[in-house]
Amino acid sequence: MFAHPTTAMPHTSRLALLETMMLIRAHEERLAKDAGQTPGTCTAVGQEAAAAGVMAALQPRDRILTNHRSAGHLLARGADPGRLMAEILGRADGYCRGKSGSLHVSAKELGVVLTSTIVGGELSLAPGVALAQKMGGAGTDAGGITAVFFGDGAACEGILHESVNLAVTWKLPLLYVCENNQWQAFVRRDETMPVSEVREWVQGHGLPSFAVDGNDVEAVRRAALAAAEHVRSRGTPYFLELVTYRQRGHYEPDDQAYVDQEELARWKARDPIAMLRDRLLAEGVLAKGELAHFEQRVADTIAAAHAFALASPWPDLCELTTDVYA
Repeated sequence: MFAHPTTAMPHTSRLALLETMMLIRAHEERLAKDAGQTPGTCTAVGQEAAAAGVMAALQPRDRILTNHRSAGHLLARGADPGRLMAEILGRADGYCRGKSGSLHVSAKELGVVLTSTIVGGELSLAPGVALAQKMGGAGTDAGGITAVFFGDGAACEGILHESVNLAVTWKLPLLYVCENNQWQAFVRRDETMPVSEVREWVQGHGLPSFAVDGNDVEAVRRAALAAAEHVRSRGTPYFLELVTYRQRGHYEPDDQAYVDQEELARWKARDPIAMLRDRLLAEGVLAKGELAHFEQRVADTIAAAHAFALASPWPDLCELTTDVYA
């Protein structure tokens, strides 16, 4: 089921993946400390390899639709941590001028079309974005693909099959990225699904698929590169499943009283950041002094982002009806 990296990556790329995951983790843990100011924020702690690995395989011309655990996707795509944090805190200097919070962020300059808080909502919209790309013709976006991120909970919605059926029938350049994190809000995956892998459900639609160890960022990147190339070269959809685990609760604050602590401990022992860090240290690619430098740089970045967000003003009341179309 799982693919592991067999081709060498440049050391700089591997180190960049590590620092990206560290930045995502620090950003979300900082927000978790501010749960009183950001109630209901949904983190993706433990799933950093999915965001970093897939985004490293995409191109600037590609378009992205994501879900309620979107911060990692945005940061790995190159979002400014301060602007993102300001948005989540509802401040005017955020990506959507403080109107979206954590659950509806879009960033046109990053190719992030939307964040959907409706479970599976992004699946219903992704074929339309991919169709627009297919019909777009020449220009800077020519040859771009659409990547849609969703979880195993969204996969249990009927819209998955409608979306996949349309993508296969219309031959759309659409990459489905399922982050199977084992939890659907407060319900464990095996209580709602008779199979362990979501990809089994889409094979009947004629959709090629692959499952990869979602906690191994190098394996994720390799699989995502192959999947994206399939979509780009053939103009047809592909389904990539990342088997991972959500280490924090469904939202902040959440004490995870419903989680088997032994299961959580087993997955934490395969933490994606620790896995790559330890591998790079063992191979001599990363020195302990360099790791300390990364940790300090990430800490400084997040401290500056948090200060920027808190200093950002609240949106003016005159902004209440701007950018509202219905």
